[in-house]
Amino acid sequence: MGDLRLRPDSSSLLWYHLAAFLTVSAWGVSFVATKVLLDHGLYPTEVYIFRTILAYLLTLAVCHKKLMANSLRDEFLFLVCGLCAGSLYFIAENTALEYTLVSNVSLIVTLAPLLTTLLLGAIYKSERPGRWVWIGSAIAFIGVGFVIFNTSFAMNIKPLGDLLALSAALSWAVYSLVLRKLSAFYTVMVITRKTFFYGLLTAIPFYLEQPAHSSLSVFASWDVSLNFLFLGVFCSMLAFLLWAWCVQGLGAITTNNYLYFQPVVTLIASALLLGEVVTLIGYTGCALILIGVFVSDRLGGKKM
Repeated sequence: MGDLRLRPDSSSLLWYHLAAFLTVSAWGVSFVATKVLLDHGLYPTEVYIFRTILAYLLTLAVCHKKLMANSLRDEFLFLVCGLCAGSLYFIAENTALEYTLVSNVSLIVTLAPLLTTLLLGAIYKSERPGRWVWIGSAIAFIGVGFVIFNTSFAMNIKPLGDLLALSAALSWAVYSLVLRKLSAFYTVMVITRKTFFYGLLTAIPFYLEQPAHSSLSVFASWDVSLNFLFLGVFCSMLAFLLWAWCVQGLGAITTNNYLYFQPVVTLIASALLLGEVVTLIGYTGCALILIGVFVSDRLGGKKM
């Protein structure tokens, strides 16, 4: 089954690539922002729910004319988007940060592009990615490893947190494939708004399962309020809008390859905000990621 969207021209491609990079940059810094909220006593589910409520209300304010999908089938696909890119992904990722190292989570979550490639090739036999896409993805993934091991070659393995991070990566890969189908028939505003809605809806059982709930007085702290606004406005609303737009123009595989930049941004943010030292290993990883994305996009030939 081929794409129903038109191939963008070269000038449009530049904007798609820039938007993908800016989106992943925001998500890279979001690790630091999320950690701040967790350190102030918020639960992982609360972090997701609070930021998504803000993002949903902002999106609903500017996109409220088309509330229902064109069919029950599409409505179900939006539910899958909300589950896979919302509640399951973020709650699993946020919870993983409590059980394992941030470096472990960053590395495992960036498996999403490779998992997307595998799933796409398995579902659409005629659209299996070419050799250069695999080579580029492998180079970029090695670069991710260098970035994660910036300060040490030792990784503290904690199975529960790592399995949660892996489930988050798989969840995002499923979302990417569903988003690919929906983007041919719906605007990015509609897709984003409904993803937020179903993400909140499917997060309710997780929230009710918590033994206790945080006091809203925690938002009196400037650290909490500013990081919350950053997560809700930039990392949720604007980032998801841009991401859906990029998938329409670049395709699932090319867009997801930009996720390899996420640990690079996290590395830089850690150096600037936390005073961590960037070593030669870190710089080498950054270079490998750039090379890998270039190889996959430019030499991979066919856009998915």
